Amino acid sequence: MPETAAALTLADLAHEVRSKNAGPFWVTMELFMRDAAGYRIAADESFLNERVIAELYRVKESTVQMFRIPSLNVVKISFPRPVSQGSLRDRDVHAGQHHIPLARMPVPRPENPRGQNS
Repeated sequence: MPETAAALTLADLAHEVRSKNAGPFWVTMELFMRDAAGYRIAADESFLNERVIAELYRVKESTVQMFRIPSLNVVKISFPRPVSQGSLRDRDVHAGQHHIPLARMPVPRPENPRGQNS
């Protein structure tokens, strides 16, 4: 059986992926990419966009805000918290764990030109 490489994730390409509150009603996540190549992947709208975030976090696509900052190799994403900070159903009062599904997103591997085995 051929050996398969583990999927490359956004976290693998990032210096840091973090999430935090943006007030009691919003979450902000930030992808600090290691270099311009990683940033190009994270900032690619065909890969990471409002629809993808809405599906990943089960929020309305129209509420997702994305900011791409190429001079810093940063992508910032904000959306309303599913429950307000500190409310009875809030399981992460600081929103410090919200970034994990984003960090674990597999990134597309480049196509092998010329069909060579790696």
